[in-house]
Amino acid sequence: MNWRPLYSLLLRGLTPLVKRYLRRRARQAPAYLEHWDERFDGVVSGIPAGAIWIHAVSVGETRAAEPLVRALRAAWPEAPLLMTQMTPTGRATAEALYGDFAHIRYLPYDYAEAANRFLASLKPKFGVLMETELWPNLIHQARLQGVPLFVANARLSEKSLRGYRRIRGLIGPALGELAAIAAQSREDADRLSALAPCRVQVCGSIKYDITPADAMLALGARFAERIGSRPVFVCASTREGEEALILESWRKLETDCLLVLVPRHPERFDAVEQLARELGMRVARRSTEGALPEDLHVWIGDSMGEVYAYYAAADVTFVGGSLMPLGAHNLIEPAALGKPVLFGPSTFNFAEASRLALEAGAAMQVADADELVQAVHTLLADPDRRKEMENAARSFAAAHKGATERVVNLIRTTLESTP
Repeated sequence: MNWRPLYSLLLRGLTPLVKRYLRRRARQAPAYLEHWDERFDGVVSGIPAGAIWIHAVSVGETRAAEPLVRALRAAWPEAPLLMTQMTPTGRATAEALYGDFAHIRYLPYDYAEAANRFLASLKPKFGVLMETELWPNLIHQARLQGVPLFVANARLSEKSLRGYRRIRGLIGPALGELAAIAAQSREDADRLSALAPCRVQVCGSIKYDITPADAMLALGARFAERIGSRPVFVCASTREGEEALILESWRKLETDCLLVLVPRHPERFDAVEQLARELGMRVARRSTEGALPEDLHVWIGDSMGEVYAYYAAADVTFVGGSLMPLGAHNLIEPAALGKPVLFGPSTFNFAEASRLALEAGAAMQVADADELVQAVHTLLADPDRRKEMENAARSFAAAHKGATERVVNLIRTTLESTP
């Protein structure tokens, strides 16, 4: 049984709650009220037909798409490019990374009518959904309109598989209507195939193919100049609850190391600064120019799209979303810069990468914030161990490159074989 009609009816009934959610989020992030029509109407204007369309839901997926964006532009240089997101932070990241050459829009919510208008007005050459963004109505409308739709960098955890099995009548048909799926690992491919017959190929993770921009490395060098000769511990993409745990543990440590906190969401910059001040710590923000005081305890990275610059200035790094049960963010980014990587117990979003990094000696896993702070102290006191991890991190990141080329080849061969 196909559950899509029931899903469409339920989604339509939830519309008032969706709009209320957006207005509530806008109290802290007013950008949630911008481009309202794009979210609900779906009509796209000002983009020539035949565009390559890439959907990356938020910040992480938008950054991760960078090597694929470059490769697709090289493979089809005459095609316009459209990038779509679902969050204001994702859209801001897309503007920063791709705004010079790409059109940037929100993808409409998955109403059948909106998906129909979006595809009919855009008339894309093909579409690519990053990670596992499975929108049943969008996928169905793409098949009806003859738009090849791919999923790149697809992943599916065991937990997500259990959840999708409960709604197999909705997800199964959607998987079957995709042109092809490029899975990150054999385990991901097997889980996707367990849900429904689908065209899936193991291509690896394109996140290993990301090359930090020279501008970000130069900015990281300027950060290092502002900080001075002190060691630096960068905690990036931290989520609500993690900063409090880290700060509580950090203030017990007697060290001249500077703690750099880079919250994942900009609406939390003020709250994190206030939290540090309430704990009696001296705090400054990246947006305040000039050299940093030598007695500074915490530097707040209150900027978007500069994570590589923060990592470049670091001696040791921590990847947020892993102390809380959120699955961690991208640990490949600091590893690619040759930085020792620490992460907490929750890594389901990067399960394979975490395992491989640990096996390579590029990373350490900690149980909690106290163990995290102790690991930083140990590494800073042991330059030889830190150097070993730096070399291992570079080797780990380099060893798994090549997924982008495999994804592009999959797209090309599928298009050539599709009537």
